Amino acid sequence: MKKVALITGGSRGIGYGIARHLALNGFDIAINGVRSLESVKDVIQNLANAGADTLYCQGDIASTEDRKKIIQRVKEHFGKLHLLVNNAGIAPPERRDILEMNEESYDRVLTVNLKGAFFLAQQVANWMIEQKKADNEFGACIINISSISASVASVNRGEYCISKAGLSMVTQLLAVRLGEFDIPVFEVRPGIISTDMTARVREKYDRLINEGLSVQKRWGYPDDVGKAVSALALGNFPYSTGQVIMVDGGLTLMRF
Repeated sequence: MKKVALITGGSRGIGYGIARHLALNGFDIAINGVRSLESVKDVIQNLANAGADTLYCQGDIASTEDRKKIIQRVKEHFGKLHLLVNNAGIAPPERRDILEMNEESYDRVLTVNLKGAFFLAQQVANWMIEQKKADNEFGACIINISSISASVASVNRGEYCISKAGLSMVTQLLAVRLGEFDIPVFEVRPGIISTDMTARVREKYDRLINEGLSVQKRWGYPDDVGKAVSALALGNFPYSTGQVIMVDGGLTLMRF
């Protein structure tokens, strides 16, 4: 019986890299995003070509009603859910020093990256518990995609750092709460990953990587994150709930 994964922000960038690797590893896939169905048809077809029954759940995870609709669509189509990958996230519309950050930017970033992710995970966790109680062999997992920004301070995008640090604590809280049900919760922290979010700072990070910003002198790619998430989702770390998996090319290693 195939397992089902829901990946928020799964139609592009890191989310698509994750969805593709999960599809290749035998999962059926529900991807969420805010774009229209028409604009993600190629993505859906690619995942189907990888062997996955693929469902698109359009909606903004910052919206209470949209979160409910996303889960309802998964229930109606698949009737089950084994894996949530909380990947959807946004960067600040403008990079501003924390002494100039405005409340509008703070509220939007925190609402999507932290509030939306937490309350979606809460909803999914309760459903997973129901499934576990109905079938003790049911295996479930939640994986939060945060960032090295959870612990690396960037004063020109503080709201993003705060949101990812908060998501890191969400991982720990859920891991503790869901432990009695044997539902592991993990955090994956990507480093400098080549996506549309980082495209506007490409030149800056090309230079920094060349100068030794990370141990491995290259950009990370969505595939790198997808492989890490797949390893967790396949149950290869069964006794490691609450742990952080770094996918940063050694950027955060302490060096002298």
